[in-house]
Amino acid sequence: MNTTVEELLNKKGRQTYAIQAKQTVYEAISEMAARNVGGLIVKEGDEVIGIITERDYTRKVILRGRSSKETPVADIMSRDLVIITPDRTLKEAMAIMTEKRCRHLPVFKDGRLDGMLSIGDLVKEIIANQEFQLQLLEDYIQSR
Repeated sequence: MNTTVEELLNKKGRQTYAIQAKQTVYEAISEMAARNVGGLIVKEGDEVIGIITERDYTRKVILRGRSSKETPVADIMSRDLVIITPDRTLKEAMAIMTEKRCRHLPVFKDGRLDGMLSIGDLVKEIIANQEFQLQLLEDYIQSR
């Protein structure tokens, strides 16, 4: 699995969705639902300052009895971004996600946000690669 993050982004697209830190958690969850994603980049103006995920919501709002309509994103977001660069492989991306226990991996190129990978993106691509390899083996065996 030598596919790079860059190659996967070229396939799936570089679209990222963001929310401002001062907006409410309710607005963030609504945006995630509208976009069918599990995480949003958090910004202050144009600067990336963190990420908010469904996991942040369940653990830091629901379980703590907070109100999603009153709690600002800045209060519950993850500030320590786990990131990757486009030149890394999908195997490295999966290792990072596993080690850091995260499901979303912002991709930064030259210090700027270049895209976002989810665990689902990686699993889908890994399965596609495995199916391709199996087909090659079947073709090889049948040609002998």
